[in-house]
Amino acid sequence: MVTSRAVVGAPPRPPRAVPRRTYWWRRTVLVLALLTFTFAAYMGTTLTMYLTNPTYGVSLSARAAEWGRDHGLGGFVAWAEQQLYNLNPPKTGGRPSQGAFGSGPDATHVTASGHLAPPVTIQSPAGTNLPGEGVWHVAGRVTSTGIPTTYVAYVRPDPIHTSYVAAVAWMDPTLLKAQLYSGSQIPGNSPNGFTYSAPITATASRTLVDAFNAGFRMQDAHGGYYTDGRTIIPLRRGGAAAVVTSDGKLSVGMWGRDFQMGPNIVSVRQNLNLIVDNGQPVASLTNPNYAIWGATLGGTAYVWRSGLGVTKDGAIVYAAGPTLSISSLARLLVAAGAVRAMEMDINVDWVQYSYFSKTNGLMVNGGDGTSLLNGSHGTAAMAGTASRYFVNWWTRDFYTMSLR
Repeated sequence: MVTSRAVVGAPPRPPRAVPRRTYWWRRTVLVLALLTFTFAAYMGTTLTMYLTNPTYGVSLSARAAEWGRDHGLGGFVAWAEQQLYNLNPPKTGGRPSQGAFGSGPDATHVTASGHLAPPVTIQSPAGTNLPGEGVWHVAGRVTSTGIPTTYVAYVRPDPIHTSYVAAVAWMDPTLLKAQLYSGSQIPGNSPNGFTYSAPITATASRTLVDAFNAGFRMQDAHGGYYTDGRTIIPLRRGGAAAVVTSDGKLSVGMWGRDFQMGPNIVSVRQNLNLIVDNGQPVASLTNPNYAIWGATLGGTAYVWRSGLGVTKDGAIVYAAGPTLSISSLARLLVAAGAVRAMEMDINVDWVQYSYFSKTNGLMVNGGDGTSLLNGSHGTAAMAGTASRYFVNWWTRDFYTMSLR
């Protein structure tokens, strides 16, 4: 049997031709791999930027949620938040922890002239007051003559979530002057910056009494913003507005009805519509689509909320706490004496109020480093501290109340 052999000196066989389709698939796979790597690198880089930037939230979870919403994952974020809420819903029933209603000199025991009459005890929205509930206590700096400028009181927010405590601060505008501090992100649109923005200076801190959050991001506020003699975002007629006038007084009302633009207007900060008017919660609060009052964590009704109101005699009341629906927030402000009120910011990372005492240096949360507001068993504390107002990277707007 004869076997075939390669002929010595014969030319090599030409390389086998690769089909055009194979080249196309190879190029497609390479391009997809490069795109996937680039996309993953971009997403990873931006996620790292968000997680390390406290302007996107006090907690890592809030920062991750902000990143997700800003990168097309809003639906997944909402689903994840809903699952977490379902696993840990607000508790029903129970009693607050011992000492949850505060301490210190009672407002009714302070007798001094030259300021508004001290507020009366708040009737608890949860029903019959527990011992100490709704009692106003002197808080923060007093005037040089010893007159209190701020009182705080604590009450249960509703008859269902009775182990939680919300807080209300009452501030005397005859003794305090207000200032809106703008942020770079809220309201934005100011290439030259703002006259007042974080950080609160050491000089300003010497007379500082109260500091608290303002409202939503402007794309969610459905309203305008005026400061530094400029309309940063057009004001909406009929919208709720917090207004500071040239005499340093802060008030709350409906723009176009209670306030008009004039030389006495220093700043206007709008956020949605009034939730209290004529001393009563407005009818629209019963709208079953409670999302119109802000996108809450998990799309739920009972979350951390804050609100700002004005009483009949002009006192400013700020209310905040956990497990507040928009209706229970309004009822809480009415119980504190508000005749007009608006919702401010919501969700645990953005709700923050602190009062300050006379001492050396900057004081945070009354000087003890703890949060003013506490929820059930003292564990549902407000996220973060007032230190946010004393750093130059804080990009959100807020209010201060200082001694005149």
